[in-house]
Amino acid sequence: MRAYLNGNEAVAAAVKLARTEVVAAYPITPQSTIVEKIAEYIADGSMEADYIRVESEHAALAACYGAAVTGTRVFTATSSQGLAYMFEMLHYVSGCRVPLVMAVANRGLAAPWTIWADHQDAVACRDTGWIQLYVETAQEALDTCLQAYKIAAHPEVLAPVMVCLDGYVLSHTEEIVEVPDQETVDRFLPPYRPEYSVDTRRPYVFGVGTGPDLYPAFKYNQQQAMLKAKEVIKEVERDFQAHFQRSYGGLVDPYYCHDAAVVLVVMGATAGTAREVVDELRRQGEAVGLLRLRSFRPFPVEDLRAALSGAGVVAVLDRDCSFGYEGVLATEIKAALYDLREKPLVTGFTGGLGGRDIRREELAGIFHRCLEVVRCQDEGTGAVLNGYWQK
Repeated sequence: MRAYLNGNEAVAAAVKLARTEVVAAYPITPQSTIVEKIAEYIADGSMEADYIRVESEHAALAACYGAAVTGTRVFTATSSQGLAYMFEMLHYVSGCRVPLVMAVANRGLAAPWTIWADHQDAVACRDTGWIQLYVETAQEALDTCLQAYKIAAHPEVLAPVMVCLDGYVLSHTEEIVEVPDQETVDRFLPPYRPEYSVDTRRPYVFGVGTGPDLYPAFKYNQQQAMLKAKEVIKEVERDFQAHFQRSYGGLVDPYYCHDAAVVLVVMGATAGTAREVVDELRRQGEAVGLLRLRSFRPFPVEDLRAALSGAGVVAVLDRDCSFGYEGVLATEIKAALYDLREKPLVTGFTGGLGGRDIRREELAGIFHRCLEVVRCQDEGTGAVLNGYWQK
């Protein structure tokens, strides 16, 4: 069925199709309409689930954690300060290897207070042990939520997943979305059968305390599971493509990277505008490409190296900042490429903070600056390229 949906409605449709059993959430802009739509489904009887109304985002994730360890399929959603308020529980959920799914409608963090989009909220949670998948369209938001349940519950992963969608630009913008039928979704995503859950016949302890002798082993196993998730994400997407005939490239989504002298790396909905700029510049004969990062955690080092090793310059556009240094994605890309024999020059650009528009002419300007460096490299005249901060 084709429907005219915004990103939040697409996420809600996915949660319903996944036969999610428990939803707990606290409203915060711009994610509120996700759980409002889910509440509507439950109220009209089209979705069979328990909806837990809580007093805060911390309580929302605590409730989801409790429900998930009983063996139920669980969902929540949040944004910005709400995600920050969950921070303590993020570690409990991932450390206890609880496979739940959370949509994050990305929004800048205060202060100054803002309701508009950037990636600072989710990127600030980089090291909490959650898989982070960034989507470009409402269609991808729906599809990735379905995939997220299968990734999270994989026995070699058992990690929670954030599905990140840009606030307003994606959460509130409508497009035609292919909503799959329930029967096909059921074949792709069978009922949740956890290996470990609260069961009086088989007692398990979740969130147990431990000393220095055992603590590193828990964290080592968590790290190994996150590394394994890279292959599982690809495996689940291949399975998804077989069922629904749609694919998004796995961990990264390259566009004309194979022959590009300059490649721009982005996350999220900015990729749509950047792709149009790439098309325009290539019509003018410029060797440019785009790499959209879908998986920020686990970080796809091998895929990035394969896609970017032939470029002369890699420009990284961050919608976040690690204050006192640079954009987080730029730092990560530099680390991933540092020991390549012919490593490209990597430069970072920061823009789109607090919902600031990222315009075609600005993206074209990044490409032109980087292309000039490539020309200077070819001519042996040398060039210096510094990224910029959009003020």
